[in-house]
Amino acid sequence: MRLRLCTWNVNSVRLRIEQVARFVAEQAPDVLCLQEIKCREGEFPREAFAEMGLPHLKVAGQKGWHGVAIASRLPLEDAPGLSVCREGHARCVAATVAGVEVQNFYIPAGGDVPDRALNAKFDHKLDFFEKLTTEMGRRDRKAPLAIVGDLNVAPGEHDVWNHRYMSKVVSHTPVEVEAMLALRASLDFIDLPRAATPEPQKLPSWWSYRAADFRASGRGLRLDHILVTPGLRDAAFRTGGAVSQVHEGVRAWTRPSDHAPVTADLAL
Repeated sequence: MRLRLCTWNVNSVRLRIEQVARFVAEQAPDVLCLQEIKCREGEFPREAFAEMGLPHLKVAGQKGWHGVAIASRLPLEDAPGLSVCREGHARCVAATVAGVEVQNFYIPAGGDVPDRALNAKFDHKLDFFEKLTTEMGRRDRKAPLAIVGDLNVAPGEHDVWNHRYMSKVVSHTPVEVEAMLALRASLDFIDLPRAATPEPQKLPSWWSYRAADFRASGRGLRLDHILVTPGLRDAAFRTGGAVSQVHEGVRAWTRPSDHAPVTADLAL
């Protein structure tokens, strides 16, 4: 069977529920992982997701901020939740679907100053990565596990519009890149979007609202990720190559999120 995973920082699920329904109808994700839902569990539009064919839900909500959810066509089983956010924010939710453990994260953006001593938000971001990396280091690399979400780091030189400039800006500073690479190394995670679209091709998934035309400005960053363990390598490459896509066109819809959805297919 094909299992299509999708991650999308939707930037308010209630505000963009019609866009979610359109995307689901066009791209048919089996598991849709959302970040920044910006609502509490009881406010999540469950009926709308049932109508889309994604009736199975795991939601971790928070009033007005953050919040993550997993919506699935297939039944969801419990997966171990991870206590990696020291502030207690709703930034992680987990479930097992079709035998694959899916951990969905919204990692803190980190504020504006890339200094742990001067900026508590930046320290929180790095602490989140450190705790998550430690947790992953205890896992079995052969187990079928996917980490998805808005991880708020563009790790590669070609994941930003200008490497030299962005190396001084939060999201692509050397310490953040090092933290992201340490996470990937913890279980030898496979970066499916990059496996499908190798460097040096740019592969942005986020564009600032400040640009009137995000494509003309060309200042995108790859902040949204789908990482899988070696236990899913055969499933990811069974068709001869990774099948993964950033759905840039969604960013051009009316009143969009500043992030585009990212999908990856597994042949289970």
